[in-house]
Amino acid sequence: MVSAAGRPVAVVGLGLIGGSLARLLDARGVDVVATDASPATRAAARRAGLTVADDVAACVATADLVVLATPLRAMPAVAAEVAAHAPASATVTDVGSVKGPVRNEVSAAGLGGRYVGAHPMAGTEHSGFDASDVGLLDAVRWAVTVDAAVDPARLEAVLALVTGPCAGTVAVLTDEVHDEAAALVSHVPHVVATQLLNAVAGAPVREVALGLAAGSFRDGTRVAFTDPARTEAMVTQNAAWVAPALRKVVRDLELVIAALESNGSTHAFFRTADDVRAAGRRQTSPGVSTGAVEQVPLVGDWPALLVRRCTTGVVVVGITPTAVEVAPAPAR
Repeated sequence: MVSAAGRPVAVVGLGLIGGSLARLLDARGVDVVATDASPATRAAARRAGLTVADDVAACVATADLVVLATPLRAMPAVAAEVAAHAPASATVTDVGSVKGPVRNEVSAAGLGGRYVGAHPMAGTEHSGFDASDVGLLDAVRWAVTVDAAVDPARLEAVLALVTGPCAGTVAVLTDEVHDEAAALVSHVPHVVATQLLNAVAGAPVREVALGLAAGSFRDGTRVAFTDPARTEAMVTQNAAWVAPALRKVVRDLELVIAALESNGSTHAFFRTADDVRAAGRRQTSPGVSTGAVEQVPLVGDWPALLVRRCTTGVVVVGITPTAVEVAPAPAR
């Protein structure tokens, strides 16, 4: 299976996410060519059976779709290379956890008219190609982001890739909505997990505490074992949304501290999210949507319509030559 234009998908960057995507697409019969700045990583990817180019220019030269899977700090240089060497017809997407800053970088490189943002909502605390896995991005939720000037044909191409060989579902959003939501469910948890780890690291009873640590500490700090440089880059790139979210966390914790110190009530703190807990307990079939599939015809300003629908909770589950298929978001 190859792209609609008969040209390969190029994956630039073979870390955890880029490597997992390249493995998955290759396993599903998609014509993939990949590259990475590291010669050792390129060699490992070749040993894994992937088609690997020695540089960005060769990787993207004939691509129909280019996936940027490089660290955020490398994005400006890589985007410039893609702009110089990819065909003008090639659609550009990415897998980064922050969307507004990436759009700014690709636009500065002259790729803004070709770009559709994307973010697979999956990962582990590990990094690098050796940690990548063919199953990591299989059938997961993606966010795909657009602006008012999105080329509908390029959005179609990204939706077809994600709902087709990746077997995923998609929430089509604006960069701003994605980045605010990602701050709440990904970036702030990384910061809080890091602080939990920091608190133990600096405690006088550190060794005793680590010896007693069980499930709650393990679960609460898992993502703090991610490469700190990667986490720092992610959080700082999304500072506009992470900072205010953290301020609310701090305010709420200060209220708890005050209540504990004055023997006051902590009831509201521990019960505010009761409706979220109840909804979570009712979700017994992860990934399965029980709602009817609707058709959104590929006419008029259908990308804007998708953004409105997805902001209310539906997701894209497929795409046909004439319509996008949407359904209520599957339970997670």
